[in-house]
Order: sequence, then C-alpha cells, then structure tokens
Amino acid sequence: MENIQAAVIQMVSGTDVSANIDTMQHRVEEAARQGAEWIVLPEYWPIMGQRDTDKLKYAETLGDGRLQNIMSSLAAKLDIVLFGGTIPLRSCEPDKVLNTQLVYGRQGQLLGHYDKMHLFGYHGLGERYAEADTIIPGQSVPQLQVDNTSVAQAICYDLRFPEFFRAQLPFEVLVLPAAFTYTTGKAHWQTLLCARAIENQCFVLAAAQGGWHQNGRQTFGHSMIINPWGEIMACLPEGEGVVMVELNADMLASVRRKLPALKHRIL
Repeated sequence: MENIQAAVIQMVSGTDVSANIDTMQHRVEEAARQGAEWIVLPEYWPIMGQRDTDKLKYAETLGDGRLQNIMSSLAAKLDIVLFGGTIPLRSCEPDKVLNTQLVYGRQGQLLGHYDKMHLFGYHGLGERYAEADTIIPGQSVPQLQVDNTSVAQAICYDLRFPEFFRAQLPFEVLVLPAAFTYTTGKAHWQTLLCARAIENQCFVLAAAQGGWHQNGRQTFGHSMIINPWGEIMACLPEGEGVVMVELNADMLASVRRKLPALKHRIL
C-alpha cells in the first residue's frame, strides 16, 4: 500500500432521508476539503426510521437508485474513494432487504459491494433488536482491492466474528461502518476494534452513528481510526463530524516486520 489520507464520518441519522442526504454530502465535502482521499460513511446513514420496517420503502435495486447515484456522483465530483456505509437494497424476499456497503471510485464507478452477513440480535436491559426481522444475510465474503491496497470489508456486528476477517486475509486496511447500540458499544466497541487491528496487523477505519436519534434509539459513536499496533490515532466520541488521519505504509510494514505474526499462523 501507499500512504492514504483517510477519513471516517460520524452521523446521527434521523427519519428524513433527504435531510440525511444533505448531512452526508456536507460531511463528505468537508472531509475532501481537508484532503481526504478515502472517506467512510456509517451504517444506516440514509435512514434510522421510527420502525425497522421503514427502510423497506427506500430499498433500491443494485446499480440503480437515488442513493447510489448520489454517492457515485459525489465520489466523481470530489475525486475520492467513497465507502458508502450501508444502504438498503432489494432482496429476494419482498418484506426484507440486504444491508449493503457499496464502494465507489474516483470516476464514480462501483468498485465493489458487500451484503452484511452477520445479523445483530440483542434482548436485555429493556432493549430488543432483531435485524433478521427485516434483513436477509449476505452469502459472500468480500474481497476488495483499492489503489493497490487490499481492503477487508465488514459491517457493525461482523466485528464480533474474528474468523470472518481471517477469511479475507491478506489485507492492509479494514473498513467498518457501524451503528452500535450505546449499551453494547460502551461495553465492547473499542476492545473489539483494537483486537481486530492487532490480530490482523492492519489499519481500522470505523465510521459510526453517534448520539440520540429521532426514533428514540441511542448509538454509541466513537468513530475512530486505529493503527496496526492497536493504537487509536483519532476518535470522535459523540455527535456528527469528521475524523481524519494519514495511514502510513511504512508504519504498517514496520509492525509486520518486527512482529511477523501473520507469517507465524498455522491455521
């Protein structure tokens, strides 16, 4: 890989898709003005509805739709690589969607897409979440190359499954849009992110939702960029904003040379 100016965007998406689009565009343009070459959006950036089923009416067909066209045009306009968080895409089941991360190149071309495989479920402390009620899981482990850099893709709950990332090796950068709940995020978010950075000796770009949403849900935030030694390079605890740092190729090479753990793997 070469050095990359990378930014992650944190949002507090609401129920108004048009308002969320405006916020997304503003933050992406802000990051590009600061020199970001790669920009990562959070999970569910277009819609955090009053009900989980609200996202169904905004689902698009892969390759065609308002949300996809906006992200493609924005990447081309700003000459960036845009990791599009997640948007709902139509699935084979009419009452469920795919939760998909789309990646756009500097000419607005689609570089790759990944359908979230691990679906979040939680019931405790007065909270209940069941993504499987409205989402079907993806079936393919992603493989992505961007700017001569190997990239691992994951979405939120995928973070808890280390074997998922081993299936994507080798890679230098892990991209993870998320909308962790406040309860699970406070307990586990930073620990899991740092563990994935350390064990895979990679940079981690984690873009989160971060605050109180119009639907009453609270997400944990703490969007961050982590280096291959497991050190947090930058973090935004709450609210909307941009976090940006340079991913230094020499630093990554140094970590892997001094502690060649990936070469020592047996399984």
